[in-house]
Parts: sequence; C-alpha cells; structure tokens
Amino acid sequence: MAFDKVKNRLGFGCMRLKMTDDNKVDYEEFSRMIDAFIAAGFNYFDTAHGYIDGQSETAIRDCLVARYDREDYVLADKLSCWYFEKEDDILPLFEKQLAQCGVEYFDFYLFHSVTRNYYEKFKSCNAFEIIKKQKEQGRIRHIAMSFHDTAEVLDRILTEQPFIEVVQLQLNYLDYDDPGVQSKACYDVAVRHGKKVIVMEPVRGGYLANLPAQAAEVFDRLKGGSYASYALRYAASFPEVFMVLSGMGSMEMMQDNINTFSNFVPLSPEETAATDRAREIIRQVRQIPCTKCRYCTEVCPKNIPVPELFSVYNQVLSAKITRGEAKTLLPQDGGLAADCVKCGKCENVCPQNIEIRKHLEKISKW
Repeated sequence: MAFDKVKNRLGFGCMRLKMTDDNKVDYEEFSRMIDAFIAAGFNYFDTAHGYIDGQSETAIRDCLVARYDREDYVLADKLSCWYFEKEDDILPLFEKQLAQCGVEYFDFYLFHSVTRNYYEKFKSCNAFEIIKKQKEQGRIRHIAMSFHDTAEVLDRILTEQPFIEVVQLQLNYLDYDDPGVQSKACYDVAVRHGKKVIVMEPVRGGYLANLPAQAAEVFDRLKGGSYASYALRYAASFPEVFMVLSGMGSMEMMQDNINTFSNFVPLSPEETAATDRAREIIRQVRQIPCTKCRYCTEVCPKNIPVPELFSVYNQVLSAKITRGEAKTLLPQDGGLAADCVKCGKCENVCPQNIEIRKHLEKISKW
C-alpha cells in the first residue's frame, strides 16, 4: 500500500513550479528537481487539477511519470469542488486527471479544500461514494481530505465519513493558535479520530522564509539554518505528522528542504521559544495572510492577479520596499485591482477566508 511506499517525510508540492518566459512550466528545471528529490531518498509528489492553470498534472506526466517506474514515486491528486457541478461530472473529471498525469491509479486522492459549505456539495453530488468505488476498483490506494475550517466541522466530517484515512491540514508556527485557522485544534481532532496528518503550508506560502526584519533577527541569533528550515522542522515535530509538503519552486529551495529532512532534528526548547517570539512579531505587522495558492485567480472573471498584488502590498506594509518601489513590482499582466466587480467568487474558494474584495478596494485606492 501507498503508506509503505512513502520514503521520508518531505513531500514535493507541485503548485509553485518555476515558469518560462512564455508562462509554461520549465520542464528542464522541474526534471532536475525531480531527479535530485528522488536521488536524495524522497518520493512523495502532490498536485491538483487546477495547479498552475492545469499545467501541474501534465508536467508531472511528462517530467516524472514518463521518466520513472511507477513504484519509484507516490502521487497524490485532488477532487476540487469548483471543477464539477453535479454527480455526473465527477467520474469524467477523475478520468481526466488520471489521463493528464499519465497514471492508472493515484496513491492518495484527496477531497480538496473542504469547508462546511463544500462538504455539503460533496455530499449532495454523491462524491464520497463515487470516490470510495474508485478505491475498491484499485484506482485509488488511500482516500484523504485537505481541510480548511473549524475543528468542530472537522470532527463532524470524520465522524460521518470514517473511511477518510488521512487529513491534510495547514499547520505552521504562525497559525498554530490562530482562532481562524485553528491548526492545533484541528490537529487534535484528527489524532483523536486516529488519522495521520499531512501538513500543507508549513512555510505559509513562503512567508515564513521571508520574515520581517525583527522576526528574522530572532532566528539569526540561533545560527541554526534557514528561516524555512525552522518552519519545516516545527511542522514535522508533531508525532502524527507523516508528511510535510513544500511547494518548491527552485533547486535552491529544494536543496535547503532536503538538507533539513535528510538530517532531521526536532526543534529544541530554545528554537521553539524562537518560533513563539517570531509569531508575536509577525502578527504585529498585520499583513494580508495570502499563501499564493491561486484558487482565487482560477475563478476570477476579470483575471486579477490577486496573489501578486497582495505580495507587493505586504512588502510595503512590512517596510521591505517603499511605495515608489512597489509601483515597479506590480504585475503587468491581468486585470487591475480596480477591475474587481465584487462577485465574491474568489472569497468562496479562498482557504484563508481573506476578505479579498475589501483588500482589492484598498489597493485600488492606494
């Protein structure tokens, strides 16, 4: 079974891959990264149908599946609510995902970005029964769920759907006790139900690797590794975490992550105290908590590059750049913040529950 196939605890999240100038996945760089990842003793790859505007699945097919034997890697994919409207849409979508990845089965298949509202849609479309049948037919090895809601909702879902074997949670030192994300509370619920945990966003979309100056100084005094390594080690230190995903977009990032997990050491008390202090400092900055998952851009009718706008705005808020410098960094492609028609589609799919329309209005005025 797929659990037995998994090597080590670092997973390659394939949603932030390096792109070429014509906005295509850089196959040469992706292949190099895959080779380095597998050579270092890791084999878990994670994708979803909408990652990189649909390019993630086909890039995996061409750069991983076409070049390695099926037993050499573990592949996870997801069923996303925004790609089906009715029961009859689900199986064709699943078949398309298998074809785009070039495989006959998925080792892990996740109900994607589940919230209380999406849970009702999954139920009304009979998605749980359809996916269970695919497992019975051998086209899925393990059924899992990525989750973005309260611990109470998670408890309800795992009680009603006990066949779900693994829960993927947003868990990092910034969100650990956040009342909105409820990382610790959700982790505790998963453990109580006997589920293993996959961690997503351990570095908060790269934010915990690019810290405000005061927070960076806290870790600089320890002289124990990169800022990202502290975040990854924090997530991997929880006993029921069997996989930590990292959306690695460069060879440099991958090598740093490989070094962290090849010689993994849990955080010491001093290092844990440093993450606590860094959390306090970061929260004082009050930035927009965007993780650049890009779910919003997949549904935006005006093609507004929301993550890029938020990224530049956050750099100004944290005093990393001036407003003048920010103007040169604003994306040239796609719609403007002022183009927002306030339809709310972006907020319906945002796993961080960001009030995107409100922030776009601020950025437009700014």
